Amino acid sequence: MTQQSLKRSITWVQGIALTIGAVLGCGILILPSITANSAGPASLLSWVIMSILAFPIVATLARLAKMIPSAGGITAYVQMAFNANTSAILGWIMLGSIPIGVPIIALTGAQYIDYVFPISNAGVIGIAAVILITSLLLHIKGIELSSKVSVFVICVISLLIIVAVVVSIPYVKLSSFTPFVRNGWSSVGASSVIIFFSFVGWEMITPLAEEFKRPAKDISISLFLGAICISIMYIAISFVTIGTHSYGDKNQIASLSILISKGLGPIGTYITTILAIFISFSAVHANIAGFSRMIYAQAREGHFPSFFAKLHSKFQTPTRVLLVLGGIFSCILIFYGIARPNLEMLLKGPSVIFITSYIFTMLAALKLLKVQDIGWWMAFLSLVICIFVYSFSGWAIFYPVILSFIGGIYILMNKKSSTVINHQLDTPNEK
Repeated sequence: MTQQSLKRSITWVQGIALTIGAVLGCGILILPSITANSAGPASLLSWVIMSILAFPIVATLARLAKMIPSAGGITAYVQMAFNANTSAILGWIMLGSIPIGVPIIALTGAQYIDYVFPISNAGVIGIAAVILITSLLLHIKGIELSSKVSVFVICVISLLIIVAVVVSIPYVKLSSFTPFVRNGWSSVGASSVIIFFSFVGWEMITPLAEEFKRPAKDISISLFLGAICISIMYIAISFVTIGTHSYGDKNQIASLSILISKGLGPIGTYITTILAIFISFSAVHANIAGFSRMIYAQAREGHFPSFFAKLHSKFQTPTRVLLVLGGIFSCILIFYGIARPNLEMLLKGPSVIFITSYIFTMLAALKLLKVQDIGWWMAFLSLVICIFVYSFSGWAIFYPVILSFIGGIYILMNKKSSTVINHQLDTPNEK
């Protein structure tokens, strides 16, 4: 039987778009005003610091992806550094991220639209469903089409953010930046922790390694240039939000809409709505891409049911994973429609999963890289940052622990089942 393989079609340009899409979420619509409201003008410093601190993580992931270009992504690095069981445990922990986090991203974008143009709860769920279904269908068709769509979407997002910044510049006042530290330095630290979660998602690009045309070069280019673009966008929006004083308790949600409306009038509201839809879609799209490949690779290694280790015969995509994800997404949307839970509360769990995955990855890097390698020191710095942020996780710290326990039980049962089968095969039939 011929070994199935993913199709190599992703270029570095498409990789940059997927990177930006994986990291840049709906947070850019509201977080600059939330952090400004908390820390005042000094929140700009928080954005600059966290932008800089994101690069050690990016550098470490780029180095590991070059060493081990596998669809397993971070789970493959952990397996190489430690063992298959540790990799499998990380894979089970990651199950608590995208299946829950992605529908929440879609709902967040839909809720932003609801805030600007009030719609029914069913309308919010409907918009989220359209975003999710569109992404899943594109991914079933193939990564080549999906990545081209990502390039288009990111170009639109970049253009709209540039418009927001440019039309706001004339309204920026230096007086808005004084006093710079209004609420004390502790508020800057607290804002930095919130901002950190705007810089997660890099690890969702590494599972696409088997689909890059030149993974050794293009993944690094995609991650670094993507990180630069994202940092510029975040810092620029934060700067004009503070400079025009487009924040405060009443302005937190619609701050970006206020920014654009300052220069373009009422049309700014429509532009922001389009931006919210595109940002939500790009985040959903990129994260589904990486996660579906990771699950496929884990199933290929025997860590998940073999059902997920099959690719579509024509499109060479992990269709079975994508269809199951669609089912889970539907359940999350139905649950939201019935229970109306707090999305911020739900998102805390997946956020901690991302931090946990970084801790696993950085520990793997410390073992795989040599101390003389600058990559080792990048991994060490990243590990310190991640542990610091992890300490602020509160109740959500138990989320990855529970998932690892469930994964451990599955691994033990799977091993026991394999042992019984092998024993039966090795035992000669009685005559």
